[in-house]
Amino acid sequence: MGSRRVSLGIDFGTESARALVVDLADGTELGLAVFPYPHGVIDEHLPGTDVRLGVDWALQHPGDWLEALTHCVPQALTQAGAKPEEVVGIGVDFTSCTVLPTDARDQPLCLRGEFSADPNAWPKLWKHHASQPQADLINQVARRRKEAFLGRYGGKVSSEWLFAKLLQVLQESPAVYQATHRYIEGGDWIVRQLTGVEARNACAAGYKALWDKATGYPSRDFLGELDPRFADVVAEKLSTHIVAPGTQVGTLRAEWAGRMGLRPGTPVAAATIDAHAAVPAATVTAPGKMVIIMGTSFCHLLLGEEGHFVEGICGVVEEGILPGYFGYEAGQVAGGDIYAWYVEHGVPTYVAEEAKARGLSVHQLLSERAQSLGPGGSGLLALDWWNGNRCILVDADLTGLLVGFTLSTRPEEIYRALIEATAFGTRKIIEAFVVAGVAVEELYASGGLPERNPLVMQIFSDVTGRPIRIAASAQTTALGAAILGALAAGKAAGGYDDAGDAARHMAKLKRESYRPNPQAAPVYDRLYREYERLHDYFGRGANDVMHLLKHLKQATGRPVVSS
Repeated sequence: MGSRRVSLGIDFGTESARALVVDLADGTELGLAVFPYPHGVIDEHLPGTDVRLGVDWALQHPGDWLEALTHCVPQALTQAGAKPEEVVGIGVDFTSCTVLPTDARDQPLCLRGEFSADPNAWPKLWKHHASQPQADLINQVARRRKEAFLGRYGGKVSSEWLFAKLLQVLQESPAVYQATHRYIEGGDWIVRQLTGVEARNACAAGYKALWDKATGYPSRDFLGELDPRFADVVAEKLSTHIVAPGTQVGTLRAEWAGRMGLRPGTPVAAATIDAHAAVPAATVTAPGKMVIIMGTSFCHLLLGEEGHFVEGICGVVEEGILPGYFGYEAGQVAGGDIYAWYVEHGVPTYVAEEAKARGLSVHQLLSERAQSLGPGGSGLLALDWWNGNRCILVDADLTGLLVGFTLSTRPEEIYRALIEATAFGTRKIIEAFVVAGVAVEELYASGGLPERNPLVMQIFSDVTGRPIRIAASAQTTALGAAILGALAAGKAAGGYDDAGDAARHMAKLKRESYRPNPQAAPVYDRLYREYERLHDYFGRGANDVMHLLKHLKQATGRPVVSS
């Protein structure tokens, strides 16, 4: 081993993958490479076919993931000037629940000719929402049976999670279900390719597959009541070898070492969910500090010393994020996506033309104008459900709302109202934690938005009434994966034995932070009360118009599958 010690973090996102080489001594990011997936998000038709996908489908191509490894890793190593022997460990993070059906030879079912034209043979991406009917059934049966696991997930299971997606396959494509030897998370599949060892990471199993360290998966009786053919899904289709984040699963096989320019035998950590990897990368290794990963969607992560049931959260998992703590997850299924939707589809041409003439992005121009409005200055109020609601209502069929339009409404007013709506959604999540007895004292943010949009960060601080500190790294998920890679190596192999020790050396915060403006509080408190009224009126059954409109669109729109 050389005198320098580095760790490699490989981050598989929604649209691209990236590899990051990090110095273990001080967290210096030495090399970064990004690989956009050639097939992107598959949500219109299957590659190489004329098969159209239905509403709310979202798939990926597993070949893109493997191609990313052979492109990103060598490029990042070259940029870092890192020798293979200097890399002490490898960590992998992945979007979740992104679930891949494989055959007995570990090959993706979608790449076999007889199944390539069936959408259910392809990996369902985390934001695949076409499993909502199956999620509704799971919730109905679980409530009737008073299943204990519901409490860990805020009382409701999401269509984004594992069992809803698998039940959809069984009911729509039983031949695909029968031919599947293993349903495996994308991150676990990558780790298996690298090491030859199959292990299910406790993070994805706990947050997305109803698994609990003490009690395991849901019972065979419960799964069989969903569908008799589903009773043995755990025994027949899922790995029961479950390991915690930072655990060494195995070491790098010679084949992949050669393809990536690394040393055979390099320790490889268990995969983890991309957002969850950002917690230690934001310097958070203790309770009371909520990390918000702010990108296309928002993920809210928190550590606690005890496990509490919190309304509408995505889960509480013992050691799901870091050893020694209960990890809590909540989230908003759309954040930056909402702002981007408005810029791409709702902004008048003259705004884009002015932005171009001034050398600004449309976001920068709208932010500049929205900044001058102040709290309540838009005259608008929105519900942030453009892609459904993840927390605390857990309903993918809810849709967005914007109230207060007049003939004088301007683009920057809409833009600000959409930002405020997402901040109100985060405040709703924070209050659910506090009511349940889980402290939220400070906010820590990472992701694209904290890097690019100060207006968003100040509004979030004002609306929540809490200071926000910003992770120094622009690549917190990849950095978190690198930290887990260092833990997999352990101190004896040049890494770290303790997550707190690793984070102290490898993670940093920016000097600038955001503090709530006391003058904004009275206005935002009043607006938030109105947000809550709309939230409960449209989200808790008083008015079901959002479901009606979406179901009408689905009934008259694209068929689920056609060829």
